[in-house]
This record gives sequence, C-alpha cells and structure tokens, in this order.
Amino acid sequence: MTDTTAAASRPGPDLSVDQQLALHTAAMRLRRDFEGVEGLRHNGRPIVLFLCVHNAGRSQMALGFLTHLAGDAVIGWSGGQEPGIEINPAAVAAMAERGINIAAEYPKPWTEQIVQAADVVITMGCGDACPIFPGKRYEDWELDDPAGKPLEQVRPIRDEIERRVRHLLEQLEVPVSS
Repeated sequence: MTDTTAAASRPGPDLSVDQQLALHTAAMRLRRDFEGVEGLRHNGRPIVLFLCVHNAGRSQMALGFLTHLAGDAVIGWSGGQEPGIEINPAAVAAMAERGINIAAEYPKPWTEQIVQAADVVITMGCGDACPIFPGKRYEDWELDDPAGKPLEQVRPIRDEIERRVRHLLEQLEVPVSS
C-alpha cells in the first residue's frame, strides 16, 4: 500500500481506537489477500468487487449471494469508502432467511490495489466516492440503502440484489450452484 493510498483510506478522527484498529487490521488482510492478484480472471476466475459507502448492507448481501451461488468459481470481495462499525442486523437476518450466513463479516475499506485487481467493480450508492480506473468493467447498481430499515423493507432489496448477482454471473459465464 502506498502512503497516498494509506492516507486516503485512513479512518477519520471520529473513530474510536478499537474501530481504527479494526480498520487497520482489515486493510492489512485485504493487502495480504490481494497480493499478486492482477485481475483479468485470476487463475481462470473473475474477480468481482462490490463497493458501497459503509460496507454494512448492500455490498455484504451481494458478496454473500456471489459466494453462495458461485462458490470457488469466482473471487469476490466487498468494501466501503467509510466502513461502518458492524453489518446491518436486518441484512444479516434477511440473508439468513435464504440460508446464507453473513454474520461473521465485518465492514472493510477498499484500497486502490483491490480495485485495480478486480475485473468487475459493482458500485452501490457511493457516487463519486467510488474509484474509477480505466480498463475495468463498472456497473452502478442503484439500490435502496437498507440502513435503518426493518427486515420487511430489507427483503425486497435483498431479492433485487440476488437477481442482479445471478444476472452478473450469467454474463460472466460462471455456473450457479443453486
């Protein structure tokens, strides 16, 4: 990670020491997980990155569906510009209804290296905050933010995310397991 990238992804002063440590740990894991990944179907598998602001709802549900439906046939990751503190409990509950457990996930920052390694970058409501690099396939999925919504209002968001992930996998010619 370059100093510029580190400075751009450094948490703000309004975060507690525990939150700053969690974000630092997440950034280090991201760097380790993506070291040597150059994009363009790493080992024959497409790399898909889901980005949103807090990485606490939409992008986590999308990653959950991607992983559940494609298994090891794709590499998936998610991240946020301003990662939240925890995954939205309503998003966790909505995904559990589909048999997908995202409760162990946590909001993570994205880095320039991760975006550059991706073949497909899906943005979800982060607007100009999401990075744009030439040569990447970008899609902007306009979806309601599940933040603060009850489970009944998160279900339609979840269902639309599933529909879009299935369509994306079809476009990438990745077989769906269920």
